[in-house]
Amino acid sequence: MIRKRKSGKYRLYARKVDPRTGKRRNLGTFDDRAGAEKHEREVQYFKRNGG
Repeated sequence: MIRKRKSGKYRLYARKVDPRTGKRRNLGTFDDRAGAEKHEREVQYFKRNGG
């Protein structure tokens, strides 16, 4: 899940809520939305194919 920050940057959050904190994990902050979307695809790939 990608959200825009007040600074104008984009942050990638985990899709699921972390049960320990009750919040979504921060998976990185990016200058543009395209960078965040690219990293989101990379994360999904590694989740499926195990690093």
